[in-house]
Amino acid sequence: MKLPRHWVRWFFMGALAAGAVAAHAQDTLKLAIGQRGNWENAPAELGQRAGIFKKHGLTLEILYTQGAGETLQAVLSGSVDIGVGVGTAGTMGAFAKGAPVRAIANSMTGADDLFWYVPADSPIKSLKDAAGKTIAYSTTGSSTNLAVLAFAKHFNVALKPVATGSPASTFTQTMSGQVDIGWSSPPFGVEALQQKRIRLVARESDVPSFRNQTVRVMIATTQTTAQKHDALQRFFAAYRETLDWMYSDPAALKSYAEWVNVPEALAREVRDTFYPRENLRLTRLSGLDDAMADAVSAKFLPAPLSKAQQDELFRDYVR
Repeated sequence: MKLPRHWVRWFFMGALAAGAVAAHAQDTLKLAIGQRGNWENAPAELGQRAGIFKKHGLTLEILYTQGAGETLQAVLSGSVDIGVGVGTAGTMGAFAKGAPVRAIANSMTGADDLFWYVPADSPIKSLKDAAGKTIAYSTTGSSTNLAVLAFAKHFNVALKPVATGSPASTFTQTMSGQVDIGWSSPPFGVEALQQKRIRLVARESDVPSFRNQTVRVMIATTQTTAQKHDALQRFFAAYRETLDWMYSDPAALKSYAEWVNVPEALAREVRDTFYPRENLRLTRLSGLDDAMADAVSAKFLPAPLSKAQQDELFRDYVR
């Protein structure tokens, strides 16, 4: 049956209107994430691939950086809306200097993941006998930067910190002798440890104050938290759903293993050994006094933040 011409026109206009509404409902959030491929920072990538963020009306544009220093700069410059995996101490330091930054969620609490290593034939057995040796961290202001400075104080040894970027670039520099002690974040380096090509000499958890400390957070500017409040709430909802999926569904491990090109067994070991689910809970926030003390000791902060300053910095933290 041939439809009346005006019916066809109305149907076509209705379809356009419905498409416009759907397009408007699908908001875009831009993210800067340090260290592409580590489990802690994988939810945005995996959740988008699985359609979870789309279900919450979000499209993510993801920029991967060499570390928290670059991530922080991307947020403050307005290039992205959210920074993921930014060192808490570096965030506090930027805030204390007047940057319009807010901590909005936990990225990582605890110190079960980051580790430092040497080539198998290195004479260095531990950090205690590494005086005068170069030691890697990602970027200035990152949690690895803070950890290296804390190692020097905790072990009472004079180390020479060197910014080396990502775990992959750090591995190349360490194995070629450009730096004495490298750093890594699983899954990078785990297989080399298993193959005994490298030896572990320190973990972030060797510094007691890091063990129950929120060491990395998600951040946004005050402009973003004010203008994109609804999108941020949907982002947190999708992120939680993705984390639940990553810790319960074998399909998530398969997706992760394919993304970072590692065996599924290694992916499972990385998740279960280095990243307890509770450490990634968005609302978790602990060890702030230790975080401020470490930040002051490392000269990231001139003095601990006051209660009013803390309330302001964490004002938009997810509940």
